[in-house]
Formats: sequence, C-alpha cells, structure tokens
Amino acid sequence: MSRQDINDEAIHLRSAGVDLGKRFLLACVRTPSAKRAGAWGLETERFGTTRAEVRRLLAWLSERQVEVVVMEATADYWRGVYYVLQPHLNLMLVNPAHLMGIRGGKSDPSDAAFLARAGASGLVMASFVPERDIRELRELTRRRTELVRAAGWEAQRLEKVLEDTGMKLASVLTDVTGVSGRAILEALIAGERSPEYLADLAVGKARAKIPALVEALDGEFTDHHAFMVRHYLDEIDRFKAAVTAFDARITSVLREREHELDLLDTIPGVGRMAAEIILAETGGDMRQFPSAHHLASWTGVCPGQNESAGMKKSGQTRPGNSNLKRLLGVAAMAAIRNKHTYLSAYFRRLAARRGGKQTVVAVMHKLAIAIWHVLHDRVPYRELGADYFTRRDPERAMRRMTKEANSLGLTIRFDHLPTTAV
Repeated sequence: MSRQDINDEAIHLRSAGVDLGKRFLLACVRTPSAKRAGAWGLETERFGTTRAEVRRLLAWLSERQVEVVVMEATADYWRGVYYVLQPHLNLMLVNPAHLMGIRGGKSDPSDAAFLARAGASGLVMASFVPERDIRELRELTRRRTELVRAAGWEAQRLEKVLEDTGMKLASVLTDVTGVSGRAILEALIAGERSPEYLADLAVGKARAKIPALVEALDGEFTDHHAFMVRHYLDEIDRFKAAVTAFDARITSVLREREHELDLLDTIPGVGRMAAEIILAETGGDMRQFPSAHHLASWTGVCPGQNESAGMKKSGQTRPGNSNLKRLLGVAAMAAIRNKHTYLSAYFRRLAARRGGKQTVVAVMHKLAIAIWHVLHDRVPYRELGADYFTRRDPERAMRRMTKEANSLGLTIRFDHLPTTAV
C-alpha cells in the first residue's frame, strides 16, 4: 500500500505531521480544501530545533487549529519538541517501525505530509511517554544498569590480565574481585609472589580451596601486570562508588512508593533493584495497559504472530521495551532455579517439548502478567506451588509417571488409599 492508497475517510479534519531532524524539522498541516469538496490542502513549513523555533512551531500549529499532531520517535531528537508541544496540543508520538510497511517515495516534505494524513485517518497509535518524574527515574535506573555492566566488563579485562600471567585465580574463585580475591591481588601488586603466602590470605569458604589456590597462583606476575591490575581495580571501585550514589538517589526518588516495591519483591526472581527498574519502565500505573497481555506485548515477551495463506511463519517476539525485557530474562533465570515454585515446575513441564530458550521466554511472559496483576490489583504475588499441575490434573500426572516407568522397562501400580473421616 502506498501513500496515495490511504483511506481519506478522516477522523480528524485538521491534522499535522512533523518530520524531525537534528538541525531542523518540517511540519505539514492537512486541512479540507475550501475550493473543492472532498479535496485536502497541504501547507508545509520548515523550522529549526532550538527552543525558540519550537515555540514558533507551536504558535504556527495553534494558529491553524490542528486537532492532532503526529511525529515519529526519531532517535532522541523528538524529546525537545515533544516536551514543548505536548501540554498544548493533542500530540501523538509514534514508532517509526509501525509506518515502514505503508510508505512509498521518501523525502522530508512527503514524510511530514504522510504523517499528517496517517493521523487524520487514525492509522497510527501513540507511544507511551511517561510523566517527567518517571522519565527522570528511568534515566537514573538505566544509567545505573550501564555502570553495573561497565564494572563487570572491567572485571573481565582484569581476568584477561591474570590469564596472561599464567595464574588461574578465576578458575578457583567465583569472584576475583571479592574479599579473598582482592586481598590476593593487593598482595601481588605490593610485590608478594609466594603462592603459599598468597593462598593463605583467603577468608571464609575460600579457605577450603587453599590447596587449589596454591596451584592456581603459580605464574609470572610482572610489574606491568601489577600496573594493569591496579588500574582495573581502581576502575571497578570507581564504577561501584557511582552505583552506590545512584542507589541512594533512586531510593530517595522512590521513598513514597515503598509499598509498590514491596509488592513487586514478592514475585519470584524480582529483587529490590529489579522492582525499581520495573517501576521506572512501566511507571507503575497499569491504566496505561488495558490488560496483562498488553503489558507483555509492550515489553516484547509475547509470541509473534505471522500467518499468511494458512501458513504460520516465524513466531519470534517483537523488540518491545529492551530494558524491561532484559530484566525479565534475568528474573526468569533466577525464578526457575528455585525448584519449589510454580514457575520452575512450569519451565520443566514446557521445556521437555519446546526447548530451554523458548521456555525461558514463556516464563518471562508469565512474569510480565504477574507484574501487571500485582501493580493493578495492589496485591502480593500468589505462589501456586511446584505441585500445581499435579493437583490440577492428578490423572494426567499418573499417566505421565506410568509412561516414564514403561520406557524404563518398569511396571508401576497406583492404589487408592482409603480416606478417614476427621
């Protein structure tokens, strides 16, 4: 379908489209023609992207009494324009991916005209743009995530330096930057080279690994290695200090929302930091999402639907909110490790026939639904238990156990025990 094929049955008689760029933008207003019935007139104007120019755009649109303004979420250029126009106009920020399939010839003026026509015909849906306090919270949590990941990358670079020395410290200690690992590294930097002395610096449970540490610390640690290890340790400390500062700032911002954080903390795999990210990404107000499945779709953990001529093609998930989607993946992996939860039983039950990767996405979908209900109903998560499927259909559970026993060449029999009155 091309631009000219769009249905001209207008929902809004006076609409506008804004095509954004870094240095300038083009606005197009679409209004009914006064000369010919059923025809439409287009008026296009170019503006800069400074605050003064955006105010001039606001005055220009207000003067033409537009009913709806459509603009694409182009990189981060939309922010300065959106924040000025949104309080005064019916503004729709749309995902560019939703318009890619119905575009024809492309130019800046035609893009603006197309957006105006799409808005007038109701072909686009507005994206979710939270209020300022949630946007600021998002910036805090996203930056904290970047800092945590950066600290992890520095730790990986530190391990590469240790591998260059021939020492296998990372093979013995789970975290080379932990208490025991840090004590050993500080001693190495100070000039100590005795494997026995270095291994004896281990504390806590790591002391049980002293013989393995003695073997792992046999290597050639030079002054160059000492300089690089010192650098990476300092970088890790710097990132961790920044994370601590962000933690304090986020805690102060969410001081009035402790109840919501406590409710989210009841969901398996969701801790305090994950709960903060969930509130930052969703805003905590589930009125933005008509149902739990709308939230799952917006996050990008719903199965894709791609069917044509009766043939079902790839069902991969949509991109969605990458920050929340990444978090749900981590939460799902943590939830299925607990063997006594419903989610763990669901994972084992489904993974047998669908595979681990697809089943993790299914668990992420379950978590998204749980998040919606917890925040919408303001109730804690209700754990169904690992025996939920057995209690729901005992006969099916018996058939499954019988089938597994038969596959091993065994025969089992189930006896119904008499019940006694209490």
